[in-house]
Amino acid sequence: MSNFYTRKGDDGTTGILGGERVYKDHPLPEAVGSIDEANAALGIARNICQHPRSGAIIIQVQRDLYQLMAEVSASREHAHRFRTIEGERVAWLEEQIDLISQQVTIPKEFIVPGDTAAGAALDVARTIVRRAERRVAGLYRQRSIENAYLLQYLNRLSSLCFVLELLENQSAGQRNTTLAKSS
Repeated sequence: MSNFYTRKGDDGTTGILGGERVYKDHPLPEAVGSIDEANAALGIARNICQHPRSGAIIIQVQRDLYQLMAEVSASREHAHRFRTIEGERVAWLEEQIDLISQQVTIPKEFIVPGDTAAGAALDVARTIVRRAERRVAGLYRQRSIENAYLLQYLNRLSSLCFVLELLENQSAGQRNTTLAKSS
């Protein structure tokens, strides 16, 4: 029976793909952790989404995020071995956003999350994706990663989460989005 612990991280370090170890509060595990959180939040959203297209889109995104995590988790010299997020994955997200945008009413003001459980879950996922994007942007700026498509993917993913939130709210019969400004 395998152990679910290795004790290798007891000194405050974690391994990255390529064999190096970094401290757990290093920007790299911070970015990977945020991506992992986004994936988990999307899993909750996928579980409660009602619209038939939402689940299929989200599971594909979750699979992409595992690939994205692998590239970010790798040392710079090994990252190319894990590269699968390229322009076509960003284009796929844009296509999904465009298709969903045609089906929903886009509010002209900021909204308050929580009109439906699925919508709220997608909004939580969106905010975590935005944090992951900020963490990955820091790595990119520091030249720890070089694939700009990772940033583009996360940027589009936050937009996808927003339009999926609107789709879920409207599919559940919530026609009047709660706006941040009171009328």
